[in-house]
Amino acid sequence: MRVIFGLVLVVGLGLAGFAVYMAQNYIQGYQSALAQERATRRPEIETVDVFVMKRAIKYGEELLAEDVQMVKYPKGALPEGIFTTKESLFPENDDRKRVVLRTMEPMEAILAVKVTKPGEEAGLTSRLEKGMRAFAIKVDVTSGVAGFLRPGDRVDVYWTGRVKGSGAELGNDEFTKLIQANIDLIAIDQTANQDLESGNVARTVTVAVKPHQVAALAQAQSTGDLSLSLVGAKDDTVASAIEVNQRVLLGIEEKVEVAQDIEEEEEECTIRTRRGAEVVYIPIPCTN
Repeated sequence: MRVIFGLVLVVGLGLAGFAVYMAQNYIQGYQSALAQERATRRPEIETVDVFVMKRAIKYGEELLAEDVQMVKYPKGALPEGIFTTKESLFPENDDRKRVVLRTMEPMEAILAVKVTKPGEEAGLTSRLEKGMRAFAIKVDVTSGVAGFLRPGDRVDVYWTGRVKGSGAELGNDEFTKLIQANIDLIAIDQTANQDLESGNVARTVTVAVKPHQVAALAQAQSTGDLSLSLVGAKDDTVASAIEVNQRVLLGIEEKVEVAQDIEEEEEECTIRTRRGAEVVYIPIPCTN
């Protein structure tokens, strides 16, 4: 009986030792894998709390507190004009509303350029920078780029007409000249919405220009025809002075007549006569 008890005890101790050995191997393997994973883990990205939209919102809608939420945003990729505090987006003790200037989608960061200031209307005054003025230009399907213009585009303005002379008479040659380059278009007809879903043929477009440019455009519009040329979104060049008339267009060189005063010498015919010792030349009509 004692032999059996001793045998069972030895077997139990052996199994216990084996279990401890297996547990140690498992723990060591887990610790090794954990250390390897920590060694290869990328460094943590520093984030900042930023306000984003909860829902899709369109131009002209009022921005409310229930429309926004706070999310983590990578600090190294923060766009300009974000809102990081509720006081900056919705100031305390200020009941004036903010209006959306551009369509925003859910989870899109709210930027200062996409909403008005508290109490500001979503009209043209919110689009005009300091020192700029709004000026309306009459257009049609040809001069208005066939309805492809949108608020936010940039255009070149060309003038076509004839110049009056000193006697208030129009010149013979009609020509076209670039008068304003790379100016901002802020409204089409009576809308400043930059998210127009379909093109339409406008009757007027409104541009943002400086006061002296307003005078130039007003004078040009009253004395000739204005045409717009759309500037590419990625084009940062400014067109140089351009002027074309019919002769340049057709490649006709203008002839310059040089007045030449040619004095014709009249042919004089004479006969020679001797009077004594003197020789006298007497003019006579030429027969040829």
